[in-house]
Parts: sequence; C-alpha cells; structure tokens
Amino acid sequence: MSKAVVVYWSSTGNTEAMAKAVEKGLKEGGAEVTLLETGKAQADIIEQYDLFAFGCPAMGDEVLEEDEFEPFFASIEGKLAGKKVALFGTYGWGDGQWMRDWQKRTEAVGAKVFEEGFIQQEAPDEAVSAAFGKRFAAF
Repeated sequence: MSKAVVVYWSSTGNTEAMAKAVEKGLKEGGAEVTLLETGKAQADIIEQYDLFAFGCPAMGDEVLEEDEFEPFFASIEGKLAGKKVALFGTYGWGDGQWMRDWQKRTEAVGAKVFEEGFIQQEAPDEAVSAAFGKRFAAF
C-alpha cells in the first residue's frame, strides 16, 4: 500500500474541496492518505511518503500563493527528484499558466510528475477530482 500526502493551500475553499476529493480518490485507489494544509506540513514529509499531491490555486498574475505555499514548496522542491508528484489547483481567471510553470519547475528538479497539472475553474467537480486522485494512487 502506498503512503500518500495531500498538501494544499486554499483561500476561498475551492482548492480545499479539491484536495479533499483528491484524498478520497487516493483512498479509493488503495493508498493510505494524510491531508495537510500547507501551514501544518513540514519539510520532513519527503522521507515519510511515496506519493505527493500538492494543491494551490492561481494567485495574482497566475502564480502560486506567495506567503505560505510558495515558501513551503521552495523548501522541499530540491528533494523531489525521483518522487511521484501530482499538482492540482483551482483558478478564477487566466488560462492555467501558473500550472504549466509549476509543472515545468517540478519536472526540472527530477520529480516524476503525474499526468498534466490538474486544474478546475472556480468550484471543483468533486467526482472529477476524486477520479484524478484514484488514478494517481495507481501511478
């Protein structure tokens, strides 16, 4: 059984709902899952899990949230080489550039990025998010 962690940051609740649905899908796929808000995640998660799902909405000019999520992700990204990583998030405007940039950044450190960055506009479709999580459990 894989051990997975879902780490997310949410402002409006949309990415939180998405994270909970991804967690549900991972469990349906047979993974043991821990769900953490970014503020409760520590850099030592890298040694504790097999699968890493990170969720952050697009902020400002299509960037990751800069006060909490970005510093956390920057603190661990150098340790993601060879790790199985899924990226997801919600957005209200734009075309998903923040996710494309985030995916390239994560691949550049040698992570094994699952599918394409998974995005949904505004309130997420929880069934679609859960299906993404279930597929990730088999990655």
